[in-house]
Amino acid sequence: MKELDLKSIVQHNFSAREFVKEVHEKKQIVLHHTVSGDSINGDINWWLKDGKRIGTCILIARDGTIHQVFSSKYWAYHLGENGKDHIKMGLPYRRNDMNSIGIEIDSWGGLKKKDGKWYSSANTVVPSEKVQEYPEGFRGYYGFEKYTDEQIESVRQLLVFWNKTYGIPLDYNEDMWDLCYDALAGKSGVFTHTSYRSDKSDCHPQPELIEMLNNL
Repeated sequence: MKELDLKSIVQHNFSAREFVKEVHEKKQIVLHHTVSGDSINGDINWWLKDGKRIGTCILIARDGTIHQVFSSKYWAYHLGENGKDHIKMGLPYRRNDMNSIGIEIDSWGGLKKKDGKWYSSANTVVPSEKVQEYPEGFRGYYGFEKYTDEQIESVRQLLVFWNKTYGIPLDYNEDMWDLCYDALAGKSGVFTHTSYRSDKSDCHPQPELIEMLNNL
């Protein structure tokens, strides 16, 4: 399989005001999606506006292009853990931001269906062939924009690279799609934002994404 080409990564380089330039042990990789249209620059500009050092080091465009805004050895706030979900899982509160690497997958995320069409949070119509439906629902939605094959492949390459770089295990965690004891406790592995927050819906359990994670 193709390995990550570091030269293909688009560098944006946040100023040190936008992330925490401290090196900590990396134990976890966390998958997010952006809830936005097809514009990485728009995502980055949104982060730059708030001045709160919130973000992830990597964003992946719909065409699979990997964008980096700071090194994975540093960190920024991307989990928003508030302690309530730790209590639900019988755990003491802890912050996992500094020991985790975040990936943002560009996507509209959860969609609403109206008059037979799927709409994003910005009232944009998402074509049905790009929609992953969940008849039983997932985190309050019955449809999500699909992650593209190119995005899933880029995620795979990053996971393999960080496994070699930081020794983060790539075993598939079946419980990563709901509040996850191991994620909140800081255990090493690959998780999603839903693993840490009961009010989040990123990422959704798209079959192609699960297949990739299972085959690592």
